Amino acid sequence: MLNQIHHGEPGGLPLLIVHGLYGSARNWGVIAKRLSDRGHVVTVDLRNHGESPHKDSHSYPDMAADLAEVIGALGGKADLVGHSMGGKAAMVLALQHPEMVNRLVVGDIAPVAYSHDQTQFIDAMQAVDLDRVTKRSDATDQLARHVEDKTLQSFFTQSLDLGQKRWKLNLDVLKREMDKVIGFPDLTGTFEGPALFLSGALSDYVLPEHRPVIRRHFPKARFAKLAGAGHWLHADKPREFEASLRAFLDA
Repeated sequence: MLNQIHHGEPGGLPLLIVHGLYGSARNWGVIAKRLSDRGHVVTVDLRNHGESPHKDSHSYPDMAADLAEVIGALGGKADLVGHSMGGKAAMVLALQHPEMVNRLVVGDIAPVAYSHDQTQFIDAMQAVDLDRVTKRSDATDQLARHVEDKTLQSFFTQSLDLGQKRWKLNLDVLKREMDKVIGFPDLTGTFEGPALFLSGALSDYVLPEHRPVIRRHFPKARFAKLAGAGHWLHADKPREFEASLRAFLDA
C-alpha cells in the first residue's frame, strides 16, 4: 500500500491529495493541514516516490490501482485532488472506478499526451555524487550545475535521504517509463460526477483545444484559472488554490 500522511480526524468522506512527478505527500503538508478543518485529509506518496514501494512500472493504470487500494481502505469513496502526474492518475481512477470518486479536482493537466520530457532532471539528480553529500546544500550545489531554477533545486533535494545517501525516487524506472508519464492511456470511460480543472493562468498545460477531450471524459467539467500562477499553482498561489478547493468541494 502507498505511504500515507493523515491530517484531521478520520471519519466521513475523506479528501485524498495526489502529488505530481518528483513530489511527495510531505510537499502538500501545509495545504492538507489547513483543509483538515473540514474533515479527514490524506496525502500519499505515489509508487516510486517518497516512502512508497519502488515498482518496475509507472503506468497510470498502475497508479490508479494504487489509489483505489488506498480509497478502499478509507471506506470506498473520497474527494480526489491530483496535480500534474497525480492529476492524470486521479483522472484514470475516476474513469475506471467512478463509484470511488465523489468530486474530482485536476491541477493544471489534461488527459492528453505532452512533449514536456522531464528526463533532464533525472539526469541531473543521477549526476549528483552522493558520497560527497553530507547536507542538502551539498546536493543543491551539485544540482545547480544542471538545474538553474533554485526552486526546483530545493524541490528535488526534498526527495534526498541524507542518512542513507540515496534518492527516495526510483530514478531508473521513472526514466525508463517517462513516455507513459507524459502520455495518457487510451480510455473510453466517463466520470459523470463534478470535476474541476484548475490551472495556472501562466501555464500552457491546459489549453482551449484540450477542452473537447476533457468534456468527452468528464461531461460536468468546470474550468478555472488562478491569476499569477504557473504549473505549480498550489505553490505559487497557495491561499487562492486552497480557497478554490474549498469553494468547489463544499458546493
